[in-house]
Amino acid sequence: MTMTLDPEIAAVLMAQAQTMADVILPERGDAIGLRAMIDETLKMTFDALPDAPDVTMTPCTATAADGAAIPMRWYTHAGSRTGAAVVYIHGGGMICGSLDNYDRLVRHYVQLTGVPFLAVGYRLAPEFPGTTPAEDSFAGVRWLFDHAGELGVDHARIALMGDSGGGGVGAAAAILARDNGVRLARQILIYPMLDDRNTKPDPVLAPMAVWTYDNNYTGWKALLGDALGTPSVPPVAAPARLRDFAGLAPAYIEVGDLDIFRDESIAYAGKLLAAGISCELHVHPGAPHAHDWLNPNADISKRVVADRVRVITAL
Repeated sequence: MTMTLDPEIAAVLMAQAQTMADVILPERGDAIGLRAMIDETLKMTFDALPDAPDVTMTPCTATAADGAAIPMRWYTHAGSRTGAAVVYIHGGGMICGSLDNYDRLVRHYVQLTGVPFLAVGYRLAPEFPGTTPAEDSFAGVRWLFDHAGELGVDHARIALMGDSGGGGVGAAAAILARDNGVRLARQILIYPMLDDRNTKPDPVLAPMAVWTYDNNYTGWKALLGDALGTPSVPPVAAPARLRDFAGLAPAYIEVGDLDIFRDESIAYAGKLLAAGISCELHVHPGAPHAHDWLNPNADISKRVVADRVRVITAL
């Protein structure tokens, strides 16, 4: 059977295509142009989420490996003292996204789960390439472990979560956590961007790609420069390069079967399982990249969010 878009998602994409018919897209490799376009899209997308009246936010700061101050936001739910917590790494293809753009989404998760979230404002490529995004994100993880007692958080119940580019950065931060003796309860990877070698269009997926192969090249090129696609790329920049999966945190991975990150997500889950690491994997039929927020009211979107809520509340 030929793979087709979920009809509720397809209707939204068709309407978007009509409104963007005259929009000039950034050229392949134009990271700054793509950043401007995606950031505006993220703002419009998440602004449509419902209010989170029971959630409050407190700014805080971690210190990166090079001494830089990394802005963060600690979100809590009124009256909720679960003991668990999630470090959230925002999406943006390594080159965009921000704490501001993701504020309403993080509030939404906290409102739904009652679990506090720490959102990390890691530095972006191309200004800060290589392993910097992952190292900044790990600084956020370490900060939460160091402050767990005063925040009412159980060290054994801290998870790391990220979507899209943030899923890749989050997976890399989970590698750093393992390598530095920090035990995460779980890594929750939402359609993660894991493999810099995924820049050649798949003829089945390319026509329905929301995050395109050109976008993927642009993001990875900004992060890796001339090292893109070469054997020298470290797994803390592109986690699909990892060879030793032993000791990583248990994982929850989800991806759509029409997402260009499908195969790398499945492969990553397989390597975790082969190393004896528990991994819950979902491949959703008819779902392109970011389908859940393209149409939050679609049945498939409600199902995936319910799964995330289940995993987070089980911490």
